[in-house]
Amino acid sequence: MDSTRRTLLRGGALATLVPAGALAGTRPSAAAPPLPADPFTLGVASGDPGPDGFVIWTRLAPDPLADTGLGGMPARDHRVAWQVATDPGFRRVVRRGVAVARPEGAHSVHVEVGGLRPGREYWYRFRCGRWRSPAGRSLTTPGVGDRVSSLTMAFVSCSSYQHGYFTAYRHLADEQPDVVLHLGDYQYEGPANNGERSHIGGETVSLADYRRRYAQYKTDPDLQAAHATSPWLPVWDDHELDNNYADEISENPSEQGSFLQRRADAYRAYYENMPLRRRSVPRGIDLQLYRRVSWGRLASFHMLDTRQYRDDQACGDGYQECPDAFAPGRSLPGWEQERWLLDGLRRSTATWDVLGQQVFFGRRDANADPAVEQVSMDAWDGYHASRDRMIAGMETGRVRNPVVVTGDVHAHWASEVFRDQDDPDSGIVASEFVTSSITTGGDGYDKPDGQHPWAAYNPNLRFWTNLRGYVSTRITPSEMTVDYRCVRFVQQPRSEVFTRASYVVEDGVRGMQQTADNPLVSARFAPPSDRQIIEDTLREETGRPQG
Repeated sequence: MDSTRRTLLRGGALATLVPAGALAGTRPSAAAPPLPADPFTLGVASGDPGPDGFVIWTRLAPDPLADTGLGGMPARDHRVAWQVATDPGFRRVVRRGVAVARPEGAHSVHVEVGGLRPGREYWYRFRCGRWRSPAGRSLTTPGVGDRVSSLTMAFVSCSSYQHGYFTAYRHLADEQPDVVLHLGDYQYEGPANNGERSHIGGETVSLADYRRRYAQYKTDPDLQAAHATSPWLPVWDDHELDNNYADEISENPSEQGSFLQRRADAYRAYYENMPLRRRSVPRGIDLQLYRRVSWGRLASFHMLDTRQYRDDQACGDGYQECPDAFAPGRSLPGWEQERWLLDGLRRSTATWDVLGQQVFFGRRDANADPAVEQVSMDAWDGYHASRDRMIAGMETGRVRNPVVVTGDVHAHWASEVFRDQDDPDSGIVASEFVTSSITTGGDGYDKPDGQHPWAAYNPNLRFWTNLRGYVSTRITPSEMTVDYRCVRFVQQPRSEVFTRASYVVEDGVRGMQQTADNPLVSARFAPPSDRQIIEDTLREETGRPQG
């Protein structure tokens, strides 16, 4: 829906910068007595890096699971001092200041640090009264036009607290990538399942609910480690609000009357808990999330929002044979975002253009009959014309190396994007790499040949495993290497991590090449029948998750 037609339900005023003072010497204001307990229980984070700085974030919450959603904080402003240094011991502090954490923003702090040098590593921390936060590490991007020898980037998605331990986040933190793309489903809205890692409370529907749910997730030490290690570029999918919603349309018609208020509350809580810039401060039911970040001349990251502006899923959602999926007037990212993306691709001078987005881009037909196309209405398959416009834009814009990275589907996949999705001989336009979930779906399994049953009649599908994990990449001017990192289990802690498969895309060469294959050969992780694999896939992608 066009932004001029939207109802502005409420605004959000969050942390405000005030004149600087040294971290060690900062005193609480007279209106804010000292906090009796450590308020930094949710850790620290950084994000949206640029050549001269980045956002640093924290949120004060001495009692993070308080049912008010306010983390046990009193209803008054608190001054929070911050420092940025060039060394982890903070002997060389180069920027410092004081932010005000306000109750209307759940005492979150978003500082847009500037004046830093491009392409450098920095450390940051906060202090409130006598309490000091853990330190975090961040990076500035190289300068515009700078030559860059290499970049390490990881991408993640779908972390249900109830479905398992966030061990994959810990392994990701150990790798210390230069940047992390979170592609959505950072948290889940479902009610408590009364398991070992159960959500607190029922389904999230109010601002207090969403605030407390984020706080519960952020108390996890593995997630905190991943945030503290690298700057993030987060974008949402559906579960930050509600399963499979589309713009202003709830999945459940009976909830439509209260859905816009719920959306405003969910978007507000998302901003409060993510390291985002001021441009993303929500305005009622709207939040500007899609954006572009360049890494010198090496890479440009086009971070998409495929929920907030989309047309409703055709034919009632699910996997369907649906003529409406081909309607030319339908858009998945929305028309304005489509134009923004196509213009950015056309203007790009980067060696690698990476589209960070949520739902499967390539074709996945669930029906072996070539006369019947049964595809996901929630993915790009349900928006054929929109996808065709993106593919045409990659070609007419002469994009040097387009790569799509995706989350959502709770399994690792690799897929080629054909010029004509129904014709593998039409040529490859881009490669798509899809990350599995951090935990969602619980313990998974592996198939020795790395092939989903659908690959037999979807020639674009190159690889699949149902294990949990994340994807690590290394990008250089000559190639992009992709490692599918997997944990063996998530329903118990401390699983080891291993690389299940690796691929490389060479500069100027369309298509991926497999360079490593390490199947998990164990009776414990043996796959079920092909029929069961397909049933599991459809259940994971079309059933209403209880996570």
